[in-house]
Amino acid sequence: MNAGQRFVVTRFVAGAMTLTLRAFLLATVAALCAGAGPFSTGTVAAQSHYDPGASDTEIRIGNVMPHTGAFAEYGVVADAEAAYFRMINDQGGINGRKIVYLSLDSQSNPQTGIELVHKLIEQDHVLLLVSTFGTPVNIAIRPYMNSQRIPQLFVTSPAAIFDDPAHYPYTMGFEASRHTEALVYAKYILRNKPDAKIGVLYGNDESGRESVVGLREGLGDKAATMIVKEEMFSYGDAASIGPHVAALKNAGADVFMNLLVGRYATEAIRQAYDMDWHPLQFLANASLSISAFLDPAGAEKTNGIITNARSKGWTTPGEQKDPAVRAFLDWMKQYNPDANLRDANNVYGYEVAQTLVEVLKKAGNDLTRENVMKQAASLDFDLGMLRPGIRVTTSATDYRPIKQLYLIRFDGHNWVSIGNISSE
Repeated sequence: MNAGQRFVVTRFVAGAMTLTLRAFLLATVAALCAGAGPFSTGTVAAQSHYDPGASDTEIRIGNVMPHTGAFAEYGVVADAEAAYFRMINDQGGINGRKIVYLSLDSQSNPQTGIELVHKLIEQDHVLLLVSTFGTPVNIAIRPYMNSQRIPQLFVTSPAAIFDDPAHYPYTMGFEASRHTEALVYAKYILRNKPDAKIGVLYGNDESGRESVVGLREGLGDKAATMIVKEEMFSYGDAASIGPHVAALKNAGADVFMNLLVGRYATEAIRQAYDMDWHPLQFLANASLSISAFLDPAGAEKTNGIITNARSKGWTTPGEQKDPAVRAFLDWMKQYNPDANLRDANNVYGYEVAQTLVEVLKKAGNDLTRENVMKQAASLDFDLGMLRPGIRVTTSATDYRPIKQLYLIRFDGHNWVSIGNISSE
């Protein structure tokens, strides 16, 4: 056992001893105060159960996000969550407890992200993690989080592997999976372009590989003839994307599955256009932010791209008449005024924060990690910014809160709906 392992075990044992002592003291106080005048109604402490990170006055929540580096655009998610929690605190907190939200910068480095997760748990003593960024980081920390029975909630990764309560009961995804995305794209292609020649550019991680599997499954026995080329990209130097895009063009593809993430997807858009290749192009949902990923490529290069969404639109006057959209815009104006309204990452952070607040409200005064997960696994409610017909639902066997999506097309300025709600 190395020093780090000894430290984890020591923390775990010490935490258990603290909880045992607290339980003994609470039981003693309850016994002494039974029927004792004004104490007979009980105090918050006598009625409450806590694990590390929770108390009568606060709930400590941890997050690891790339605020700098190659994936820095996604730091907006954590900024939005922080802004939402500020609003909740201004309203009195959750059951009287203020949220202490600690978001640490992974600098877009998975190893740094892993180390920061341990810091949040072992030094900052958070009750849970929420929306930690990235498939590699979340896969790496999953065994640790589950062995310590610490909620790893609403991970910022669309990989379907985070819906596995049988093996990892303390890890939960959030949005529709890459597998679902790819199946829906395949159905669209079969219906609208049955003679397509498809070129696929995907990232060398679980989410990327899952997309390819979903696409093949969706195309069925036509996959072998319709997919003319697959190119795998290892995230790193964006300048090296060009040869991958050229290989797809040279293979004769007239459909481009651009399944990279963030600014890498932006670079692939640029490369295709600059090569005078103008296929029907699909993006992963993770890359739909107009301000972060489409505007930098240019309107002429992004016009006609298709992706998927789960949320209502919020940028046009017609959309802004919706009460839930109006509430989001009012929140942006008051609590997140410096953020770009054309950045969908703000909506993502808003939705995740809302969902976590719902979980914590349901947990009441039983702020143990076990009860937090129990509440997270029994959700069934409408989230205002979700398109009607899409609902947050979970169960003990369903750890994918949002399972549906609909297709949208970019018109050079805004996303426009082109399809009904779909799922697997």
